[in-house]
Amino acid sequence: MRTILVVDDAAENLQLLSELLKPLARVRVARAGAKALEIARESPPDLILLDVLMPELDGFAVLERLKAMPQCAGVPVIFVTSLDGSDDEERGLKLGAVDYISKPLKPAVVLARVRTQLELKQARDAMNHRNAVLETEVAARMRESNMIRSATIRAFANIAETRDNDTGEHVRRTQEYVRLLAEDLRSHPRFRADLAGSNLDIIVESAPLHDIGKVGVPDAVLLKPGKLTAEEFEVMKTHTTMGGLALEQAAENSDPPIAFLHIAATIARSHHEKWDGTGYPDKLAGDAIPAAARLMAVSDVFDALTTERVYKRAMSAEEAREIIVNGRGAHFDPAVVDAFVARFDDFTAVMRTLVNEDDEQPMRDPVVDRSGIRSAIVPARAKGAAHG
Repeated sequence: MRTILVVDDAAENLQLLSELLKPLARVRVARAGAKALEIARESPPDLILLDVLMPELDGFAVLERLKAMPQCAGVPVIFVTSLDGSDDEERGLKLGAVDYISKPLKPAVVLARVRTQLELKQARDAMNHRNAVLETEVAARMRESNMIRSATIRAFANIAETRDNDTGEHVRRTQEYVRLLAEDLRSHPRFRADLAGSNLDIIVESAPLHDIGKVGVPDAVLLKPGKLTAEEFEVMKTHTTMGGLALEQAAENSDPPIAFLHIAATIARSHHEKWDGTGYPDKLAGDAIPAAARLMAVSDVFDALTTERVYKRAMSAEEAREIIVNGRGAHFDPAVVDAFVARFDDFTAVMRTLVNEDDEQPMRDPVVDRSGIRSAIVPARAKGAAHG
């Protein structure tokens, strides 16, 4: 049942209004502003009739405090007063009162204005309820849509990775590594704009598609267990351009364009670029390399070095850290390397959590790494052409 709170320091006015309003709602009364605030705080009414001239807290002060209370801010307030100055009425309306009733009270006027405000309140409440239901439904649809999108991304990523069947949990691990780096760098001056707002989540969401271009690399090259020839390496490198082009075309063909596909395209194309400009396919250098691709470069290298492949043994996390640190300012963005070192314990935790069922423990004596990572950084310790 609807509730009306009547506030007046005169007992006769409380009695008159209580009797008059009983057919419309349950009536509660208060003879002082402080008591009215206490009642409203504990159980917000549907409407308040508030006397202006009261001792201690007058009606204006009570209204200001009501509007400052979140649970009462939307409760309509009608001023009931013997004041006849337009300035007082204007002040009350500016403070948030919805109407003004002058004393002496006229029952027909009071009932008409109270009915109007109760009906408006009921309509607002119904609209707010519908909006809340719609927001809940939209949120549920968004969650469902995001789950479908994430599952689709993972499925496409897995299509590429299953062709290079030694990678196992590579997609999930590198995605978590990118997240760790992005979280550490979100306040860094050179990364703040790229990681602002929803950009961080979009980059993390896009990361699994970094090697989608592998679907276009012939098995003879992609699955070759030994050293690649120079010609084969050139074929292997095309996975960056093929993946970037496919994702960019998918983004452009969407209406409206899908933001995460644009990001995914930059990661796929540029995650083998190097800070010093010696990477591929575009020989970009420094900040010309997209920020998301710089995050993926460190993530991808760390995972490649610390996992077992058909053509190499796994390195320990500490050995991989040494190689990445040695590549600071040459292969990798110095700031990303610093973030990697800062979050190294988290990297190793992810590495140990997302382990392939058939993975062996990391070994201390690494052999050939076809990714070209170690040969580019520590040529004296690595041999063989790269596999991307």
